[in-house]
Amino acid sequence: MEKYFGEETKKALRNFPFSTHPVKMEFILAIVKIKRAAALANFKAGNFKRPVSNAIIKACDEVLSGRIKGQFPLSSFQGGAGTAINMNVNEVLAARATEILGGKTLVHPNDHVNCSQSTNDVNPSAIKVAVRGLLLELDAALAGLIKTFETKARAFSGTVKLGRTHLQDAVPTTLGAEFGAYAENLKGHKNTLEAARGYSEILNLGGTAIGNSANASPKYIKEVFAELNRVTRSRFAPAKNFMAKTGSHTDFVAISQAVTALSVELSKIANDFKLMASGPRGGLGELVLPELQKGSSIMPGKINPVLPETLNQLYFLVSGNNLTIEKASEASQLELGVMLPVIADRLLESVKLAAESVRQFDKFCVAKVKADAKQCREHLENSTAFATFLTPKYGYDRISQLVKAAVRNHTSFKQEVLSSGLMKPAEWQSFVQGVTKKIR
Repeated sequence: MEKYFGEETKKALRNFPFSTHPVKMEFILAIVKIKRAAALANFKAGNFKRPVSNAIIKACDEVLSGRIKGQFPLSSFQGGAGTAINMNVNEVLAARATEILGGKTLVHPNDHVNCSQSTNDVNPSAIKVAVRGLLLELDAALAGLIKTFETKARAFSGTVKLGRTHLQDAVPTTLGAEFGAYAENLKGHKNTLEAARGYSEILNLGGTAIGNSANASPKYIKEVFAELNRVTRSRFAPAKNFMAKTGSHTDFVAISQAVTALSVELSKIANDFKLMASGPRGGLGELVLPELQKGSSIMPGKINPVLPETLNQLYFLVSGNNLTIEKASEASQLELGVMLPVIADRLLESVKLAAESVRQFDKFCVAKVKADAKQCREHLENSTAFATFLTPKYGYDRISQLVKAAVRNHTSFKQEVLSSGLMKPAEWQSFVQGVTKKIR
């Protein structure tokens, strides 16, 4: 296979021979989209002629279509603010553009492909271009999960069960109410992520080295945004102060924290699913999870909560990534944030994996989960959950004595109420029906 990359890429392969995965293609492709926009903008700004612009654009299109592969081998773990990543793309595009022109005109990686640009405005902008696309995927996945929870909330609205606080008997509720609460909380996180997406749409592209637009003309800046938005079908806008966005990378922290907060919520829901599905005989057994795979290589018939456990691990991973992004952003120095490679790698991983995990949990867990209505009712009827509703009439202390007696005697709260003479069987039945009707 012909290699289009040049000496700078080879130096980076020597300098960063680390056993990590290569730079994420979402990041590479976002850089290529910027290079494509820059090629046309530079032509319109009079920085080079149409044939060079066209050749670079064609080379970019070949990369974006997947026709040029294996040319971006650099490790995602590297120093230099990702200069090597930018140069790798410059070299590949320059070599292919030169080839497109038949070798008669030399397209230079710096003078042409990188014209009016710097690593310091290209790379942060490319991260935002890439992460914005992934945030849209996460938004769609989250919308699907919310809809599924709302559907299940309606389906389970008549499934009366025991509500718990501190993992102790609390008051009656319905499984539908619990699923409705999950949907509502996820809606809040969806709104937060939509707001955080705004951080990805303000770019320092055109600020070049430190944000004062050295070697980038106003004409170029105007045209590069117009073309980038046309190519990406987006509304990226230049920062009011390029230097502010070149020297500080807390925009990435804000996006990461929004994804982390969502992951916390998802992990909490996953924990609830694991508790309610525990059993099938030694646990709560209120939910029946789909059998997606064998639960054990030795214990027959076991169904493990594999997708809820996946969401737990998503939170662990995203939380760690968030700390990395926070510290890498804090390490910005004067006019430049230099820790871009690790920010790019960790942020793109978090957003992409979150979207993938949400889709799986939605399709193969929430959509297929079933309620064990009989088990839910048995837990409720054997609990002390109805005690709270009797305190307004009979007083806290008196009802508390009956609760303690039920626990002490290993009897149901209902039995203690009836044996105490507080209520007759018909009165109890009417009372329970009233409470059940109220909570639905």
